[in-house]
Amino acid sequence: MLLVFGGTTEGRKAAEVLEEAGSPYFYSTKTGEQELALRHGTVISGAMDAVAIESFCLEHSIRLLIDAAHPFATQLHQTIAQVAESLQIPVIRYERIYPPRDADITWIDDYSQVPTDIHSLLATTGVQSICKLKYLEEQGIRIYYRILPRESSMALAKAQGARDEQLCFYEDSSQITVEAEAILLKESGLSGGFVEKVEAAREKGMRVIAIKRPKLGAYRANKAYEAYRTYGAYKEVNGPHGLRRAVEHLLPPFFPLHSGLTTGTCATAAAIAAALQLTKGETPQEVPVVLPNGETIHVPVTYGEGYASVTKEAGDDPDVTDGIEVRASVEFSKHFEIIGGEGVGRFTLPGFDYPPGEAAINKAPREMIRQNLAPLTTPGKDLSVKLAIPNGAEVARRTFNPRLGIEGGISIIGVSGIVKPFSEEAFIESIRKCMEVAKASGADRVVINSGAKSEGFVKALYPDLPRQAFVEYGNYIGETLKLAHTLGIRQVTLGVMLGKAVKLAAGNLDTHSRKTTMDLGFIRQLLLESGIAIDISDITLARELWERIPTAQLPDFAQTVIRHCREHCEPLLPEGKLTILLIDDNGKIYGSHEENRK
Repeated sequence: MLLVFGGTTEGRKAAEVLEEAGSPYFYSTKTGEQELALRHGTVISGAMDAVAIESFCLEHSIRLLIDAAHPFATQLHQTIAQVAESLQIPVIRYERIYPPRDADITWIDDYSQVPTDIHSLLATTGVQSICKLKYLEEQGIRIYYRILPRESSMALAKAQGARDEQLCFYEDSSQITVEAEAILLKESGLSGGFVEKVEAAREKGMRVIAIKRPKLGAYRANKAYEAYRTYGAYKEVNGPHGLRRAVEHLLPPFFPLHSGLTTGTCATAAAIAAALQLTKGETPQEVPVVLPNGETIHVPVTYGEGYASVTKEAGDDPDVTDGIEVRASVEFSKHFEIIGGEGVGRFTLPGFDYPPGEAAINKAPREMIRQNLAPLTTPGKDLSVKLAIPNGAEVARRTFNPRLGIEGGISIIGVSGIVKPFSEEAFIESIRKCMEVAKASGADRVVINSGAKSEGFVKALYPDLPRQAFVEYGNYIGETLKLAHTLGIRQVTLGVMLGKAVKLAAGNLDTHSRKTTMDLGFIRQLLLESGIAIDISDITLARELWERIPTAQLPDFAQTVIRHCREHCEPLLPEGKLTILLIDDNGKIYGSHEENRK
């Protein structure tokens, strides 16, 4: 069991990540006013001191703490660190992402340093700061306080001596409702809207004063806790991917399936390590990698003769590239470039981010490498990165690469940088890429199938179509048809076997067994519409119908199933023509593949 201290944007994001696991957890907020829709988490509210937190942890067998509280909640950070050290419970600090500090902003350490050479000030630092700013009023500075429109906040503001005319309320940080010479902000990071607040203030001609975020001294300065931290029981993360990976490391059973790294992230980490060795003579055991979403994760690296390498971990995703070695060597160059070496495939067909002949390194990982290496370059002295994957050519034969026209090795890919096990998003993204290649092949039709078996039966009907025109949809029939429409593919043949067909006919566009099961009641309706009277009360698989239905009535039943499938599928391809072929276990096909070939 784990306990999250939230009530913030990071707290909400943490809950979203933890919900994916399907495991129970506790979510703690001070006020209980944050709206959350949790299925597996239990919300507890109310401030807790060290004694209360320790008692709760012991009572509920808490084995991991997640500190996703506000960065300025200094006392809470100290309390969590104290409890964690006392009970020897690992801690994950979910920190925010902070932009570089702008030199045009007046940075201060605390409220006592607010400049007094101003006439008026808008304080957006929260109702608790009103009492800390009273000294400015005594010096004749007019102060406005932006607070939340809650009864509790207004009552607390009044209790601290704020007058009605000093209080202002606005939801959108770009809609400042008062005129003031300066604005006081907290360094709240990207998720706290700091950049937007600064821009809005500047548009109003206001001077920006910002209180620096507190350092996490509770975690970093305590010598006893520092020793505890050295064996991996304390981790800082600043995004959802890093949080999941930290939970997987510190409390492995919480997520039944563990995430992994894309080849793009592995290549980026190897490139960073090689660049650090070249430019600074450093060889760290792990390097920070900034992912496309802006968060940073740390990836273990090793070093060889003239290169750095990363061993890919796919987690629990069934990926044939799991365990491969991704190498990077870096040299100084007049301009930045990324070169594909041994084991990295090459594009031979159009439809990818780069033209045929280029190394099969997609746009997202190229950009990741470029952005991560930018701090290590100087004007006129850029870097050339060469990537290599020993045994890449052999591994590639067990991937979709040959079908996609990628030859000589594997491709270096990855949109998010992280592989979620059996990720729906990743599977749909692979379908998208196959559909793009199918369109780029110039074929007048794309044939979509659930897998190799159905594809093998349908291929004989379209002998003139190139291999790239056949795309597997797995279970995502609806998403595949939507992609066809988005890409402007006008002729689509859908090959489907009976198990998926009866689910599709019932309106289930995702036919995975975890989303839908065979509906005997609906199948009885299909039989009734087909004029077939048989007992199906004991069947467990839809394909048993092929043996139960009299041979002479099979065509009628097949057409009924196809008709219902068409009702749900055709609206997804409004500007195209759809052919639906129902395939039995022996490869017999019902439905005409000629119907849309006019």
